[in-house]
Amino acid sequence: MAAARQSKEKRSNGETKPRRARDSLNRETILAAAEKIALRDGLDALTFQEIGAALEAHPTSIYRHFRDKDELLLELVDSLRARSYGGSVAPTDDWRADLRTIAERVREHYLRYAPFAQQMVMRTTRRPMEFSNVEFTLDAVRRAGVPDDEVASVQRALGNFVRAVASLEASFHALDPDVQRRDELAWQVEYRQLDPEKYPTIAHYAERLPNVGGPVAFDVGLEMMLDAIEMRAQRSRARQSVDQSGDEPDPLAE
Repeated sequence: MAAARQSKEKRSNGETKPRRARDSLNRETILAAAEKIALRDGLDALTFQEIGAALEAHPTSIYRHFRDKDELLLELVDSLRARSYGGSVAPTDDWRADLRTIAERVREHYLRYAPFAQQMVMRTTRRPMEFSNVEFTLDAVRRAGVPDDEVASVQRALGNFVRAVASLEASFHALDPDVQRRDELAWQVEYRQLDPEKYPTIAHYAERLPNVGGPVAFDVGLEMMLDAIEMRAQRSRARQSVDQSGDEPDPLAE
């Protein structure tokens, strides 16, 4: 009886086949199908109609598990984060190493899902993996010695840097291979051929210009961010020492 009530859909050759039973769907099955569609066509193509077609189910059956596309999207983003580095990052006694580790894991995550890295980079999922990331990085910044009233803003600045640069690198790798080659050649060849009288500084550094798709911008930028966090903590300790001793601050300590 249940099979007889299943809806039918037409094949292109005129045959019919039963749709998937409504109670055979679950959140994990839907998310797996959504991931395949997003990797193939991007998040913009992620619709309940496309998911339903992939699962041979009526699109309305997906509403039993997700309120709307945005809820599904946020669940997908958080589940992909959990798959990339969930449970692999634990605090140590070295705040700097901890922040470097989580930053590298985030970069690897965006490179893994390069086709839609730019689309998911700014979403706030409000879900367990995001909460864990924020807890972890806030704690590491606090342990660095950053003043308490600056911890949250420093954590946000670091997080924005990591996601922005990582997603840019991922987006480059998602480009058509021919476009990637042309852009890389611009830095390897065209920049080196510029008129040194017109662009003397470029000419001086032309042999050292990094590839556009390489990790150097992320690596150098991350170390600069960590250095800045350490300097903020040092300045805070210097001010506290002055306040306690009453001496004038040493300008070299700044």
